[in-house]
Amino acid sequence: MGKTAFGIHLARRVGGRIVGADSMQIYRGMDIGTAKPTAEEQAAVVHHMVDIIDPGDPFDAAAYARRADDVVRQLMRDGIVPVVVGGTGLYIRALVYGMFASPAVQSELRERLRQQLACEGAAAMHARLAACDATAAARIHPNDAYRIVRALEVATGTGRPISDHHRAHGFRRARYRVLTIGLDLPREQLYARIDQRVDAMLAEGLLDEVRGLLKRGLDPGLKAMQSLGYRHMVDFIQGRLDWEEAVRTLKRDHRRYAKRQLTWFRADPDIHWLAPDQADAAAALAAREGSEV
Repeated sequence: MGKTAFGIHLARRVGGRIVGADSMQIYRGMDIGTAKPTAEEQAAVVHHMVDIIDPGDPFDAAAYARRADDVVRQLMRDGIVPVVVGGTGLYIRALVYGMFASPAVQSELRERLRQQLACEGAAAMHARLAACDATAAARIHPNDAYRIVRALEVATGTGRPISDHHRAHGFRRARYRVLTIGLDLPREQLYARIDQRVDAMLAEGLLDEVRGLLKRGLDPGLKAMQSLGYRHMVDFIQGRLDWEEAVRTLKRDHRRYAKRQLTWFRADPDIHWLAPDQADAAAALAAREGSEV
């Protein structure tokens, strides 16, 4: 049982609905590479924050926090338990604690940085970010052009690194009463599951999905297209990788991402760690927490 199946089982036990917290499952048309819940899974329990924008639309943690907060508060008003399911730690943190007040940035500065991005490329801009805000650069992937430009906007426009703004905010005061559950597996089993998941994605047609997105005119440099799986398939389609290397690096990068996720979530002392087959135990925890309100 993975996150999706665990979340569905838990939501059904507690009479809840699922609120997605995955930075890729928000995109329409990007289904296989994001391991998006199937139509049958979404029919089993209502899912929110899935398939909400097109791949070319700008979106970030602040936008997610605003929209997901509206969903969560409406569910709570209706007496429905929001079950937030996903592995994007920044999205979850932004939802629970809110975002820092984003400094205003002059449109001229933003446009200048975007022009520099087009001329120099994301890697060069990431190196520039590392020189002025090493903390932010360490958290942002070198291909994540949107977040790189945003961090440079804040650093240049305010004279303070974006990481300083994050530290000042602190993310300390939760907006809701939260029970946080993490799924724990021995590292060897986790990596074996990742390899199996990649094989399944390829068998289900990930390559054809990416070809279809390119035929729709999506720029391979888009934030969404630079994500795990999609950039690997683009590199194969455009001849930068052979098939064997594309598959090898795709599995490797999924494992690395999982390791970063674990590092992020292990730092949270409030997480209850359970095995993937302990959804009933999670429901019992939720019932106990609710009875103690």
